[in-house]
Amino acid sequence: MASSPFVCERLTLGNGLRVLVAPANHIHRAHVALYVRVGSRYETGENNGLSHFLEHMLYRGTPRLRSAHAVNLAFEELGGYLHASTQTDFGVFSVTCPEESIAAASALFGEVLTSPAFLDIDVEKGIVCEELLEDLDDDGRQIDADNLSRALIYPDHPLGFTITGDEERIRSFDRPMIEEHYGRHYRAGGSVLVYAGGVDPRRAFELAERDFGSLRPGKAAPSPPPVHAQTKPRLQVLPNQSSQTELRVCFRALAEGAAERPALDLLMRVIDDGMSTRLYHRICDDKGLCYDVSAGYEGYEDDGVVDFAAGVVHMRAARVTSEILALMTELAERGPTADEVEKAKKRHAWDVRGLADSPEDLAGFYGLGALWERPESPEERSAILARVTTEQIQDVARLLASPARLNVVAVGLLDRDEQKRLADAVKGWPGA
Repeated sequence: MASSPFVCERLTLGNGLRVLVAPANHIHRAHVALYVRVGSRYETGENNGLSHFLEHMLYRGTPRLRSAHAVNLAFEELGGYLHASTQTDFGVFSVTCPEESIAAASALFGEVLTSPAFLDIDVEKGIVCEELLEDLDDDGRQIDADNLSRALIYPDHPLGFTITGDEERIRSFDRPMIEEHYGRHYRAGGSVLVYAGGVDPRRAFELAERDFGSLRPGKAAPSPPPVHAQTKPRLQVLPNQSSQTELRVCFRALAEGAAERPALDLLMRVIDDGMSTRLYHRICDDKGLCYDVSAGYEGYEDDGVVDFAAGVVHMRAARVTSEILALMTELAERGPTADEVEKAKKRHAWDVRGLADSPEDLAGFYGLGALWERPESPEERSAILARVTTEQIQDVARLLASPARLNVVAVGLLDRDEQKRLADAVKGWPGA
């Protein structure tokens, strides 16, 4: 029997930081990433956007490296490149480099993340405020359909905040606020450090202790779960001068660790995992209603959302919405076919095998799994999905296909008649 391509060794440092090492010695790249419980869900109305701003500030320099340029140059001279991203409920920082550079890159990475100098705050404010403009119209209104959908779904919870915040909040951030937020969230107990790719486990654990043993102990601040009072569909139409209407048809879904999560994963593959799956075939190939349409799941520790997204001609917003709702009704009432389920399982197994070819994907699999207390192996996840039945997938579709879970956002130039047709489609949908 062939040996598994997946190995993950684990160690907890004295400060409480969990360290995972996933070696893949056939890969000539090494990757180190820090996953942190931070993001807009841990913010308030007064400091919304601070997690994202702090992400920018961490790469601006240390007491030794006195500028963002110096930080980038130091990594690039080692053959590496930096990455950082702030999501709703976690942040990730990483560096990928040649395997021979991992010791020096890890030292730099630890320096940047454990000893930030918070330099050039005003310069970074200008950069982030420029970034905000991508989501605003000429009058400064929020027009990003994803941001608007989260505000509609979570009107009274930080999960409804934008990740970037707004210009007024960003301009108000000062050094004490930044230092306090860093100290609250960048804690060893609320973080996971992962080494992957061309790394030796014993050496990686030594590097982790050397470079991250000084990370402050303690867990990141908690965030209360959302409480949903929704009993009927919600619809928001926002006029916007554009060539198409940006449409989001969203269903409140399941948490990251829900027992039904494997069935949900396969349901999403049945819906949208290539141009031959139900969604694209129905909306684009068969009916020709738009150029592109997609669906995805965004999971949180205690909740989740399934999104359908499309850019459509203004006068087709109601028709596309109706077709998406009809698709969900059909899956809830009849379930997927055996062929669809078999194909979804095969494609999932192929994607899992592909993890072995990417240190970045390996780190993401293990790091986020540990962050959300799902410490399963790729083989274990594949085995779990292989046991999911057609009936279980249908049960999840039936759970989602409820008017009390439906939230729709349309951003574009819908005339009065199209707005009425859209409202009738959404508010008149009986679910399954």
